[in-house]
Amino acid sequence: MAHTLLVGSCEPFSGKSAVVLGLGRQLLRMGVELRFGKPLATTVAGEEPLNGQPLLDADVRFIGATLGLAADRLIASLHANGEDAAERRMLAGELHPGAGFAALRERLAMGPPGELALLEAAGSLHEGLLYGLSLPQLAHGLEALVLLVHPWTDARSLDALLAARAALGERLVGVVLNAVIPDEVTALRRDVAPALTALGLPVYGVMPRSPLLRSVTVEELARRLQAQVLCCQDRLDLLVETLSIGAMNVNSAMEFFRRRRNMAVVTGADRTDIQLAALEASTQCLILTGVGDPLPQLVTRAEELEVPLLKVEHDTLTTVEAIEQAFGHVGLHEAVKATYAVRLVQENCDFTDLFRRLGLVAAGA
Repeated sequence: MAHTLLVGSCEPFSGKSAVVLGLGRQLLRMGVELRFGKPLATTVAGEEPLNGQPLLDADVRFIGATLGLAADRLIASLHANGEDAAERRMLAGELHPGAGFAALRERLAMGPPGELALLEAAGSLHEGLLYGLSLPQLAHGLEALVLLVHPWTDARSLDALLAARAALGERLVGVVLNAVIPDEVTALRRDVAPALTALGLPVYGVMPRSPLLRSVTVEELARRLQAQVLCCQDRLDLLVETLSIGAMNVNSAMEFFRRRRNMAVVTGADRTDIQLAALEASTQCLILTGVGDPLPQLVTRAEELEVPLLKVEHDTLTTVEAIEQAFGHVGLHEAVKATYAVRLVQENCDFTDLFRRLGLVAAGA
């Protein structure tokens, strides 16, 4: 049995954590003794663990808790990919993972029968080279099998997968195509998946793009925008799936807002008519740009409807650009997202052949 499975990607925010959650749930239901970790931490509060505590990425903590893994089933990271740490290593010319890599390799190789280490690699094929922890280095150094999660747009998306196959060789056991336009999922399963399999890239799943998984919390938007929260501080966990700009007349705006759901509305601080119309729609937060303060009746109405009001110093264009950058570029750290991710993987992926490669299912079963 293979003791280690790496889940990687060719580019950041490809959906690795969602697949890890869904795959991990299936493995646990099969009775597999599961460990989980990220050799290179990419989401940590600080660059070094405090008081001798293990270096655990925020994704590892969240996924571990969601899967119900005990603390001793979480594998500590060897390094944290922070700006300061990266600069120190660059200036010192350090390009190796250090002694911890050998200890990790020995621990994984000596795992008891039935144990599987599920590891999530960094964002891209080459991220982590500075630490000696890129996906190819991990795959070959740990003698691990690799599952890639890759967003698919069209046939040009294949280039990155071919580059990964060249770097990983026989350790690459298959791919999950993610973020596919829903109307194209059937055609991809029928036409593209067999073509990729013939090219040595078995496809274990085709997952449609999900507005929910790409969504971002109001709190994250407030952080990125350095916004002042004017009301409903306790509702910052609301999820924003779409963006609307309130720059039209109020009648057009109301018709437009009715067709949107779970939106953040960006509008000028002086457009009270648009602001009030937005509050009556499926609005998760209202973001006010420009000079001036909102009218007291707007704040009162927002409080009644429990819609957070944010005030930013940026102009509308800068604000919109920052919000658009956030969609699909945040971690999967909300319970509702995790539940949906597990279901999405269950409904759209078939890992039977992968489980055979891992030695978890007998050949021919």
